[in-house]
Amino acid sequence: MTNQRIQAHFQESAELKTRAAAVLAQPISQAVELMFTALSNGNKILACGNGGSAADCQHFAAELVGRFERERLPLPALALTTDTSILTAVGNDYNFNDIFSKQVQAFGQPGDVLLALSTSGNSANVLAAVDAALERDMRVVALTGKGGGTIGKRLSDADVHICVPHDRTARIQEVHLLTIHCLCDGIDVALFGEDAND
Repeated sequence: MTNQRIQAHFQESAELKTRAAAVLAQPISQAVELMFTALSNGNKILACGNGGSAADCQHFAAELVGRFERERLPLPALALTTDTSILTAVGNDYNFNDIFSKQVQAFGQPGDVLLALSTSGNSANVLAAVDAALERDMRVVALTGKGGGTIGKRLSDADVHICVPHDRTARIQEVHLLTIHCLCDGIDVALFGEDAND
């Protein structure tokens, strides 16, 4: 790979992040408020996604249960992507599209938040989880791209849609990761105020 090609990746990512900041700041702020309210009321956040998005779910849950950038009590977040026995049993005995929705039905409660990641907005198992969450009177924060797909159309005004304005999966995932860090920082600030070092 040439240096020029590598630099092109960095440039495209940087340009997208700059452009996306103006578009996504408001929905990210709304998502922080939704998550903060849920956590303050004793509720939890469940997260689901496939592939790289599954890794992002685990990253998000780790930041909340552990810590992001400051010491605090653990916050209740659960990645629905990690229990291989559940994933393989449900995928084998029912359908792969049910691997997240069954867990939402088992663990989700009214007032909880589902963080649903799908770069296309059309992942069938994530969409099923969104439907299960809405049926349980949960709120949804959806991270998508490529126009938002079916998931974007499924959400109500009470939910939050953070749709990256790009069609390339890698670039969308890079903005999703930055968004996750913004969510974690926003939750910490909402809980504890601005850090003295900010």
